[in-house]
Amino acid sequence: MNTQISNKTKKIFIIEDEKSLQEALAARLKKDGFETEAAFDGAEALEKLKTLTPDVILLDIILPKMDGFAVLEKIKEDIRIKDIPVIVLSNLGQDTDIKRALDMGAADYFVKAQHSIAEILTLIKTYS
Repeated sequence: MNTQISNKTKKIFIIEDEKSLQEALAARLKKDGFETEAAFDGAEALEKLKTLTPDVILLDIILPKMDGFAVLEKIKEDIRIKDIPVIVLSNLGQDTDIKRALDMGAADYFVKAQHSIAEILTLIKTYS
């Protein structure tokens, strides 16, 4: 029986163009012992994911340069990172947007206005 406990710090990649929310998420995650990395647009996110292997990805849908749906599609096409849980955090709350993201492989979908940072953190812990 393997009783080794991993002390590896979990890394969360935040893809969010709203600077205040990105900083609030990063501060809260760091306080709870997570490492964070961030990107402010879809193109930057994909560039960073060439060398970054996070434990969980938080992905906004409405992003400059490349929207979150396109980023999610690219993540799921990449054999190296396709199995990393992607949690969508978006202001888009239409059932069609939620269904589309989940059908594309998102692990979960939170509408920003309906959830606190504490609730988001609880969800991240279940995936990391």
